[in-house]
Amino acid sequence: MAQALPKEYYEELEKIQAVDFVIAELILYLDTHPNDSNAIRQYNQFAQYSRSLKQQFEAKFGPLQQGSPNYNENDWAWQSCPWPWQV
Repeated sequence: MAQALPKEYYEELEKIQAVDFVIAELILYLDTHPNDSNAIRQYNQFAQYSRSLKQQFEAKFGPLQQGSPNYNENDWAWQSCPWPWQV
């Protein structure tokens, strides 16, 4: 049985998902409005914010996906973190 995760884990993961949803919507919009400089600016801001949130999350809780940095040099963190289907 999976170990219970702290409330903060779910809160931070939900924030990442919300920001990534905004990014997906902006991408769809920009596909049809490629010269909208305001949307491009928003996309860049949210993309940077998403990277920052993910770095903070991974430093606390471990990798979100394959290819994420392994912040623990003494242990392979991918195997010790909850996997997507466990949360």
